Amino acid sequence: MKASKIAYKPIGLALGASGGALAGAAFGQVWKRLGHDEEAPDATDEDRSWGEVLLAAALQGAIFALVKATVDRGGATAIRRLTGTWPG
Repeated sequence: MKASKIAYKPIGLALGASGGALAGAAFGQVWKRLGHDEEAPDATDEDRSWGEVLLAAALQGAIFALVKATVDRGGATAIRRLTGTWPG
């Protein structure tokens, strides 16, 4: 394994954790702006419709994937600028 890849691991973990928190906050705001006063439903929430549960799951997945890709790509680009090597 390359030294740059090993050195990037703790940075990648920290970026991933902060990205997850950011994605969760972004999803909460988007869910509220769509006109939902309550928190997003869980899959086993009996009082919510199938449509609402599936919409929340799809939206949450899309936001998390977008934030993860942005954070991962940005982190790798920053490491390349600092070290001259791509960490992957």
